Amino acid sequence: MSTTSARLPAPSGSPASSKDSGTDNRPGALLALVLGAQFMALLDVFVVHVAAPTIRAEFGASGARLQLVVAGYTVAYAILLITGARLGELLGHRRMWLAGLALFTAASLACGLAAGTGQLIAFRLVQGAGAALLIPQVLSLIQRNFTGEARVRALGAYSAVLAVGAVAGLVAGGLLVGADLLGLGWRPVFLVNVPIGAVLLVLGARVLPHDRPAGRARGLDLPGLVLFAAVIGLFTVPLVLGQEHDWPARTWFGLAAAAVLLGVFLGYEARLARRGGAPLIAPRVLRIPGMGTAVARIALAMAVNAGCVFALTLHLQSGLGYGALRAGLMSLPTAVAFGVAGLTWRGLPERLRSRLVPGGLAVTALALLLCGVLLRDGDGGGPLLYPALAALGAGLAAAYSPALAGALATVRTEDAADASGLLVTVTQLGQIVGVAAFGALFLDRKEAFGPVGAAGAAGSAGAWWWVAVALAAASAAGALTGLVRKRS
Repeated sequence: MSTTSARLPAPSGSPASSKDSGTDNRPGALLALVLGAQFMALLDVFVVHVAAPTIRAEFGASGARLQLVVAGYTVAYAILLITGARLGELLGHRRMWLAGLALFTAASLACGLAAGTGQLIAFRLVQGAGAALLIPQVLSLIQRNFTGEARVRALGAYSAVLAVGAVAGLVAGGLLVGADLLGLGWRPVFLVNVPIGAVLLVLGARVLPHDRPAGRARGLDLPGLVLFAAVIGLFTVPLVLGQEHDWPARTWFGLAAAAVLLGVFLGYEARLARRGGAPLIAPRVLRIPGMGTAVARIALAMAVNAGCVFALTLHLQSGLGYGALRAGLMSLPTAVAFGVAGLTWRGLPERLRSRLVPGGLAVTALALLLCGVLLRDGDGGGPLLYPALAALGAGLAAAYSPALAGALATVRTEDAADASGLLVTVTQLGQIVGVAAFGALFLDRKEAFGPVGAAGAAGSAGAWWWVAVALAAASAAGALTGLVRKRS
């Protein structure tokens, strides 16, 4: 992909220009490198989805612990992401990109050597911390180095990498688990990150320019970070553990406390901004026209996507008895359609682009209902399942990619780090909610239908049907909200 556009004018405190750093202005190489890191982080998310049933079998993990293995990475990632973006401003994007990549690679090695689910969950949290240092630099570098149509193309490539990472993760996860390399079972799905990370570290040291820390960089909002972490923890943990413990009162207390602390967090951030401080989430970014709507739509699309992948993968492997590779390949139509739609939606007429997000959510709802119906009887769904899965991917891309591009289109260069951190954090939070909420629904309904051994594929299919209806309802609500806003 050609990315030969002129750079954005370097504002005060932006990374040093290529002339200052002694590095050639190579936007194509820069884009390929940072998207390579994005690809590795996504690869790690989706290989774990495919490997989850094998991890559960080896360690005898409960459904809640399995959800924490899948979502623990994303929890740490989401909590620390904006702080990672701020550290990029303070210490330089190159330095934080390399430090985050090194931490992520080391944590991947530790995950591959974990002796139990407790260790695996802990190392997944460290992986998420590494990603939180690494990934915020991606959108910030795109925002600072591309403008106009070149920026739109770069953001389209960023969206497409989301799908490519999903495809590679699902297929590679199936291949690695199915091959059982050296009798290691699921462990190579983590160990594969080690050579990829090592290569990216070497290339990053060569390609990334030596940028100067921002001259007017803001400090870290540590109280805001603590409050934000408490909100995410009090929301996620009860949601994940509640189903396993039959929803005791303490789970509802935790969820209520999360809501209260969210209000405290937002109030603290607003007061800090009025005092001239550096809040974790800058209120001015939330006031950018269209940002609030984009945040809601992105969160919804990612929640639907993550919840669908988690529940469907468990159904295919635990319910229908598919192997890891076959289960991974079943998601291929969704991921390919997401990538194609993410790259081509800008070719549509302008009058259609404005309706893409609600239209995409409507298509997503219909595709999910069709997938639910096709798999409801406990069989493989037949040939119609594949176009339904492709329609699901296209609908999600139509909801996500235009919302992301539209939100960033009017962001000023000096707000690039905050806006990028906010939108990527929302993407991760959406995935956390999707795995926690829809994963809990699937496990609860499967238990209601009886153990898989007793109820067989039909019991798992019944649980999947409930999840498909819930996912479709969430998508339809988002579509209707978008249409109402368009008419108002």
